[in-house]
Amino acid sequence: PYRDRVIHLLALRGHKEPELLARLQRDGIRQKEKEFLGKILQQVANVNPKDNSFTLKEHLFQTLQTDWLGYSKINRENLKLILSK
Repeated sequence: PYRDRVIHLLALRGHKEPELLARLQRDGIRQKEKEFLGKILQQVANVNPKDNSFTLKEHLFQTLQTDWLGYSKINRENLKLILSK
């Protein structure tokens, strides 16, 4: 679920690691899970060296669930637009 959460957050836009951590903490991740964020990002994200932000790897867009519970209605609509491109 933690990896899925990171994937679904990155699908909407790029994030820097501190932003992701803050969002994940608001969502209730445990302290132990925070340690794995770097490994998960290596697996699922590309790094933009200009600003150290992370974006979702292309091949993972096909694994997304548009009805993921962590998305608001607006996020779902935005994701549908992103996936239609």
